[in-house]
Amino acid sequence: MSGTSGATALPQGSEKVRAVDRMFDAIAPRYDLLNRLLTFGMDVRWRKKAVRTLGLVPGSTVLDIGCGTGDLCRVLGADTHHAVGIDRSAGMLAGAQGHRSGDAALIRGDGTSLPVGNNSVDGIVSGFTLRNLVSLSAFLDECGRAVRSGGRIALLEVSTPANPVLRAGHAAYFGRVVPFVGGILSDRAAYSYLPKSVAYLPPDDEIVAMVGAAGFENVRRQALSVGIAQLITGTRSQS
Repeated sequence: MSGTSGATALPQGSEKVRAVDRMFDAIAPRYDLLNRLLTFGMDVRWRKKAVRTLGLVPGSTVLDIGCGTGDLCRVLGADTHHAVGIDRSAGMLAGAQGHRSGDAALIRGDGTSLPVGNNSVDGIVSGFTLRNLVSLSAFLDECGRAVRSGGRIALLEVSTPANPVLRAGHAAYFGRVVPFVGGILSDRAAYSYLPKSVAYLPPDDEIVAMVGAAGFENVRRQALSVGIAQLITGTRSQS
């Protein structure tokens, strides 16, 4: 299970916001390449699964919070949804525009203060964004505000395998190989921070409870690829 152990060594509050903004602007040019290399392409399957589990009708309006360079926006577009990508990083949004993220609208904004009206969207997705937010509870409350009754969310995030042997191997890979490869191809400091940032995540059962408290029902957490990633889904409660 993920937890908060060691989180005190990581930036908090406004310092975290500034650090995360700088980091993602810096790593944007090779972000997609490193995602594919470091996950052996599994991140592509995870994103497709997230969109598939939304179960929304074609033409639905779906926000991609922390859209980065637009990977999930492109999957949403391929599934005939209207994607709206939101990200704080100007560098990431520039990358999304360069990748021609389908017909997605791209907006610079914050996941804890979404630039949309109440009950205005059919769904929300995010890819590996939760641990980079300054407030997970504020983000989930915004999801509950923005998604219409009966709408859906699908939130992808990293995780830690439950099996002790797999957990040890994952820790070695995430803590050593990821910073090494990231340092060669991009920014070592950023790819050293990203594994450590898992400590920002609450325990698994607490995340599920937080999603429920934000107004979602039938909340489900699914471990992906032997537990190195997780997918959290839920349906907005009927008003």
